[in-house]
Amino acid sequence: MLKKFYKFIAKPAFAFGLAVAVITVSCQENQEVAKMDLEDQFIRYQNGDVIPGSFIVVLNPDGITFRKDGSYEGNQAALRTVANSLLAKYRISEDRLGYVYGTVLDGFSVKLSSAEFDALKNDPAVKFIENDRIISIAQGNRPGGGGGGSGSTGQETPWGITRVGGFVNYTGNNLAWVLDTGIELTHPDLNVSTSDGFTAFTTGRDANFNDLNGHGTHVAGTIAAINNNIGVVGVAAGAPVVPVKVLDARGSGSYSGVIAGVNWVGSKGKSGDVANMSLGGPVSQALDDAVLAASNKGIKFVLAAGNSSTNANNSSPARVNGENIWTISAMNSSDVFASFSNFGNPPVDYCAPGVAIRSTWLSGGYNSISGTSMAAPHAAGVLLLGNAKTSGFVLNDPDGNPDPIISR
Repeated sequence: MLKKFYKFIAKPAFAFGLAVAVITVSCQENQEVAKMDLEDQFIRYQNGDVIPGSFIVVLNPDGITFRKDGSYEGNQAALRTVANSLLAKYRISEDRLGYVYGTVLDGFSVKLSSAEFDALKNDPAVKFIENDRIISIAQGNRPGGGGGGSGSTGQETPWGITRVGGFVNYTGNNLAWVLDTGIELTHPDLNVSTSDGFTAFTTGRDANFNDLNGHGTHVAGTIAAINNNIGVVGVAAGAPVVPVKVLDARGSGSYSGVIAGVNWVGSKGKSGDVANMSLGGPVSQALDDAVLAASNKGIKFVLAAGNSSTNANNSSPARVNGENIWTISAMNSSDVFASFSNFGNPPVDYCAPGVAIRSTWLSGGYNSISGTSMAAPHAAGVLLLGNAKTSGFVLNDPDGNPDPIISR
C-alpha cells in the first residue's frame, strides 16, 4: 500500500470550511438503528446557500490568448495570468482571486462587489458568471462524524458488494479518485495513494488529504477495500484510492472548491480511471461543464443521483450526461428503490445498493450508513474493473421507468 504523504494544496485566496448543512448527497450514521429504520435516517439536501460576494467566472475560449502546454502547473500559471489581467482592467485586486481552472474550464473564482460584478459580466472575454455556493454533507452526530464506527474481528462481504456481483482482487493500473472529505490515510483496509492527492483547503486541519469526517473513507472502502482478514472488502479489492479533498471535516465546502478538484482530476487522471462524486446540489453550469470536460479524457465519472426524492435533472453534477458519465440511484437489499433517492431517466443510468451499507470508517474502523453516496461507489468499483453489466431492475422506481441494477 502506498501511504507516503506527498502534499499538494490548491492555492485559492479564500477557502470555505463552513458547518452549514445545506447541500447533501450523503448519508447518516447507523449505530444501533434497526435496518428497517435506515431509509428514514438519510440526509436530504436543500438548495445551496449563496456565498455572499463570491463568484465563479467562466471565460470565452476565443478570448484566451495563451496556449495550454498540457501540464497542470503550466495551465494553472497561464490562466492565473489571464485572470489577473482581466481583473486589473477593472481595478480589482489580485488578492480577490481564488481558484483558477486551467484544464477543465477556462475560468476562476473571485470575490466581487456588486459594481465589479456588473462591470465584469459585460466584458467580452466573459462567457458567464454564476454565484458560488456552499456544498456540504451533514452527519448524524457530532461534527466530524467520528463516533459510531466499530472495529473488526474478521472480514465480511457487505451485502451490496455481493449484489453487484462480488469482489475481484484488482490487478489493473488505473486509479479511483474520490472527490469527497478526504480518505483516512492509515486505514489498514485501504490502499491509499497520496502521490496524486489534492486538497482544496489551504489553512487549518483540512490542509491535507486525511479524512476527519468519515464520508470519504466510507466511499473509498466500497470501491476498493482490501481482500484480507479484516473488516470489509470492496468491489475492486485493493485498488489504489486517491483522496481529492473538496469537503472539510464538517462536510462543508464550496462549488468553486469542488470544481478545483475536478480540474485536478481532469489534469492528472488518465483514460480508464474512475472518479467518484458522492456530492451534489442545485444546478451549476460551471460544475457540469467541468465534469463533462474531464470525462472527455476517458476518465469515468460516477455521480450520486441525490437524496431529495426528486428528479435528478434538477441537481448538479447528477444531471450531466456524457459517454463516460454515470449517474446512480439507490436501492435496499430487497431491490426496492430507496425512498430518499432521486430519480429520472435520463440522467440516471443505474441503480445500486445504498441502504445499510457497511464500509471503512475513521480510526481504522467500520460503519453502516445510507444514501446515494453509498450507491455511487458500488458502480465506481464495477466500472474500475471494466464494462458494467446489469442484473435485473429496481422495484418501485417512482418515475415509472425502472433503473437497471448495475453488476460486474
